[in-house]
Amino acid sequence: MRVGIGADHGGFLMKEQLVRKLAEEGYEVIDFGNMVHDPDDDYPDFAIPLARAVATGYVERGILLCGSGVGASVAANKVSGARAALCHDDYSSRQGVEDDDMNILCLGGRTTGIEVAWDCVRNFINARFSGAARHNRRLEKVKQLEQSVVAR
Repeated sequence: MRVGIGADHGGFLMKEQLVRKLAEEGYEVIDFGNMVHDPDDDYPDFAIPLARAVATGYVERGILLCGSGVGASVAANKVSGARAALCHDDYSSRQGVEDDDMNILCLGGRTTGIEVAWDCVRNFINARFSGAARHNRRLEKVKQLEQSVVAR
């Protein structure tokens, strides 16, 4: 599986740890940056390219980090086809994929410890969308909303 990952300064150190863990597990990791710790960088500069890569299928799943995970989630969800969510536990990380076809996991580099984050990542990556009728129905409503939004 090809996994994209990106982080601003608030998630940089955790991103580096997760990149190593993912590589050790045999995943192909595409790093969307930042490549250096820059306290003046901005999360949209990493969230948007990663979200586009997920939405187009260049990577199968994405992991985004910022200080809290909130900004990264907000930015990624502006990209049509991106379904990003901030998760703090392994259940939400798995269930978000199974029920909602979440394709981007957002984490807070300042709010989540590395072991919890790694549990979230493993559950997220190993989960599969259920394809249940009720989940497909809900996802279609989300997709219709994406198509009806007029860019300003």
